[in-house]
Amino acid sequence: MTSHALRLRQTDTGIFEEVRSGLKSIETRAGTPRHQNIKVGDELIFVCGKNRFSKKVTKIYHWPSVDGMVKEIPFKKVMPSISSIEEMKKIYNSYPNYTEKIKEFGLLGFVLV
Repeated sequence: MTSHALRLRQTDTGIFEEVRSGLKSIETRAGTPRHQNIKVGDELIFVCGKNRFSKKVTKIYHWPSVDGMVKEIPFKKVMPSISSIEEMKKIYNSYPNYTEKIKEFGLLGFVLV
């Protein structure tokens, strides 16, 4: 088992708490080389400011796009506090260079326990 730190911005405290509580059961990241080495059984250490906790990866998805993801899984598992796929796309597009990264590398989904 390998550990990987995933940092969340201070402004994403709500997301951090959703993951910690289990309300958000799938963490997504652009499928860049940095995240391609995460395997089933690895530990993800979520860091937000001085707070941290860890979750274990039980399954990994790799989708070509956000549209591909929402065809396979309910979007509420990824973003439980939003109400539409359009809202989800706006959030992904708000992250710096995320649209380009997803186009190039796809989107990884890590199922957590």
